[in-house]
Amino acid sequence: MMNPPIVHQISECFVKPVYASEGSKQPYYLTPWDLAMLSVHYIQKGLLFAKPPEAKDNEAFIPDLLERLNHSLSLALLHFYPLSGRLATVKTDSSYWVYVDCNNSPGAKLIHSALDLTVSDILSPVDVPSVVQSFFDHHKAVNHDGHTTSLLSIQVTELLDGVFIGCSMNHALGDGTSFWNFFNMFSEIFQSNGSGASISCPPVLERWFPHGQGPIFNLPFTHHDEFISRFESPQLRERFFHFSSESIAKLKAKANAQSSTNKISSFQSLSALVWRSITRVRSLPPNQTTSCRLATNCRPRLNPPVSQHYFGNSIGLARGVATAGELLEQDLGWAAWQLYEAVVGFTDEGERERLDAWLKSPSIYQLHKTFDPLSVMMGSSPKFNKYGNEFGMGKALALRSGYAHKFDGKVTSYPGREGGGSIDLEVCLPPQTMCALESDTEFMEATSSTSQFY
Repeated sequence: MMNPPIVHQISECFVKPVYASEGSKQPYYLTPWDLAMLSVHYIQKGLLFAKPPEAKDNEAFIPDLLERLNHSLSLALLHFYPLSGRLATVKTDSSYWVYVDCNNSPGAKLIHSALDLTVSDILSPVDVPSVVQSFFDHHKAVNHDGHTTSLLSIQVTELLDGVFIGCSMNHALGDGTSFWNFFNMFSEIFQSNGSGASISCPPVLERWFPHGQGPIFNLPFTHHDEFISRFESPQLRERFFHFSSESIAKLKAKANAQSSTNKISSFQSLSALVWRSITRVRSLPPNQTTSCRLATNCRPRLNPPVSQHYFGNSIGLARGVATAGELLEQDLGWAAWQLYEAVVGFTDEGERERLDAWLKSPSIYQLHKTFDPLSVMMGSSPKFNKYGNEFGMGKALALRSGYAHKFDGKVTSYPGREGGGSIDLEVCLPPQTMCALESDTEFMEATSSTSQFY
């Protein structure tokens, strides 16, 4: 039996902003949305590139790449300075609060690793190889670990004919919108070869608190063991499915026609297909309640709206609910309409009520408590600019993620590499369920044949 491939770490260093801004000298406060994330995993997303022709027989290619990444990261951290800090907790007889301290930190981490595999070894297998999890720092870490480890790590893994750039960001500092805004600006600085003093989408670092409330100093804890747990994923297969823009358009047209409307979005239609298909292959009893949860950006839904460049967490869950019988007896349009109504029902008033309830009784998300093996969770968004991040190697071949937040029924959405409204879905299911999904006619007929680069 062959030994599994191993990623070898070659070096690591810490990177600080080019200089300490005035804002970085003050405590950076966490909001209710942020604090609720202390016990979940880091965000782990990355891009796989082919080595350009000029890298062949050029021993300086990787050292030069690392040097430029180091410099670009130091410039990006000037704008996103909280990512260079560490978490800190202050406890007194009457208070318990967590914040970001940028004064007592070595900075963000930059790692150089290597793996004796090819791009094809990563992308050709039907399932995502487990070695991909080693392309990311903070494996299995929870956000509270940011007290003693970096809040941001960039890992550069050199393959025989490619390079993977993996980014791990503490989820207590930001959501997917924040993550990709940072990644986009990091790439923009790298590509510009400029000073980094000006970027196209500077983050809004001013903290947002409900009803004008300020920092939270009274968390109801005396020790972090009271709210930290470590979720271990069950045995899963992780596979990408590609949906062309034509396929997505057909699903949207079908869902709207069946519901006699034109309001259902492309993503709601696709999510409805996934919800119905996974529910069907799970063979749930007809009276079993199931749900499809959609990660929802609160920024535009608040009144007044919060800037899309707001750096932090500002997400909630829109949830469509049905019994397995209802879901499968009705058509795609019916399922999509449940999701449309869930999204429309996600309002400023409802989110403020949830935040008010949290402030009265603060709680920290626990994956083992919120994980529902009978439902589907649609995470991330195909609207994020993910393939626009280039680091001197052209357009990435593929996107991949780490160990974080993987459970039965977790589906992560990405834009398709060819653009145009195409979507890739990263689906996580137990082996038996995945085999059944691969034989599900409705689902597989909607997917598209893909190249080796998916």
